[in-house]
Amino acid sequence: MALVTGASRGLGASIARQLAADGWPVAVNYRSDAAGAAKVVAAVREVGGTAEALCADVTDEESVTGLVGQAERLLGGPVEVLVLNATGPQPAVPVEQLTWDAHLDQLRFFVKSPTLLLRAALPGMKGLGRGRVIQIGSDMFERALPGMSAYVAAKGAQLGLTRSWARELGPHGITVNLVAPGWVPVERHAGANEEELRAYASEVPLGRTGSPGDVASTVSFLASGAAAFITGERVTVNGGHTID
Repeated sequence: MALVTGASRGLGASIARQLAADGWPVAVNYRSDAAGAAKVVAAVREVGGTAEALCADVTDEESVTGLVGQAERLLGGPVEVLVLNATGPQPAVPVEQLTWDAHLDQLRFFVKSPTLLLRAALPGMKGLGRGRVIQIGSDMFERALPGMSAYVAAKGAQLGLTRSWARELGPHGITVNLVAPGWVPVERHAGANEEELRAYASEVPLGRTGSPGDVASTVSFLASGAAAFITGERVTVNGGHTID
């Protein structure tokens, strides 16, 4: 069974639909967008897949424990694929206005939440003798744009978790990897105009912005048996935008 956090829209919704198409029963997690999650579940079921929409705040320990337990009860088994996609607001904050709370806002989603979710899912994975943990990171760690230091720092920490967990959990048959998309315009980017999109695409060797499907297909591969010997890796999905 696969659990995808933040799956009511955007990248999470695309990932959930792709994993369901691959044959995984999917727990579609959401925090507030019940209608969006219901649409994802309906789309999965319409083509013969299995999915359930599960509401939970993935930054809250009690809520996370309940989420994993509910997913296991409703979908009939331990979490074998854990996709850590949930995110919060990502405001630009100049250093002069940067506070510790601004850092915590990002760390809550990219360090605390992954830790809580992995801890909750780990007994089931160890019982199976296998598992896939796939974090959704960002190429912003390389791009390091001004005003985004809290976000960049948290994404760097997320990568550190990925590498350390990969070493620790490898002996249990559990792989841990991170997918780092570039700019993939989704609902949260509704305010972006055509000029911004063209300017970004002009910097990308492959000449376009990414699509949710680009990210979902990468997650699909890492969740598959074909990726059984890949762990501790960061797979950048940005058309070559950050080639050194």
